[in-house]
Amino acid sequence: MSAYAAIVWRELRRAWSIGGLALPVVFFLLVAILFPFAVGPDAKLLARIAPGVIWAAALLAALLPVERLVAPDVESGVLDQLAVRGLPDAGVAAAKVAGHWLGFAPALLVATVIASGLLQLPGEALVPLLLALLIGTPGLAALGVATAALVAGLRGAGALAGLVMLPFAVPLLIFGATAEQPGALKLLGAVSLLLVAGCPFVAGAAVRMGRN
Repeated sequence: MSAYAAIVWRELRRAWSIGGLALPVVFFLLVAILFPFAVGPDAKLLARIAPGVIWAAALLAALLPVERLVAPDVESGVLDQLAVRGLPDAGVAAAKVAGHWLGFAPALLVATVIASGLLQLPGEALVPLLLALLIGTPGLAALGVATAALVAGLRGAGALAGLVMLPFAVPLLIFGATAEQPGALKLLGAVSLLLVAGCPFVAGAAVRMGRN
């Protein structure tokens, strides 16, 4: 097994540990369950706002495990050991992005099917929403790893992570929630690809700065 595959597998085991996978999914479903109580039982209203609610819940679910993505490896010296072995920090960050995405996105897609029923989303609107999440969640995962690297070791890292990550996630939310509009999926894919390509370098630079 290559070093990068080992990093991905390590992230998956961490995500699938007891409570690791359940927390984001349960949080995601709780939002879908509680939201109708806040806005009322109007099926048309729920169906209209359902994509935005699901995307906002997906963003928050991706943000929940941010504190465990990079900080534990910085504190234990794992990232330093990988650097000594000659692995570039950006490559390690890219493997962490892949592991983070595999750790939460598939379960989130399954939970979306349940949430769509709770929010009265029409069946014909579910496929574009699932496709949008499939395209956009890699960008959320990349943002999560970059944010985790930027706030690693700082006091109140969880609150800071939200302040750092949320503004950059706005384009994903806008294009993801309007996936049925012409061209929205292409723009979503472009933003997600940009984040996936750029965030590992941001995370790698943050790790190097913390090391120095």
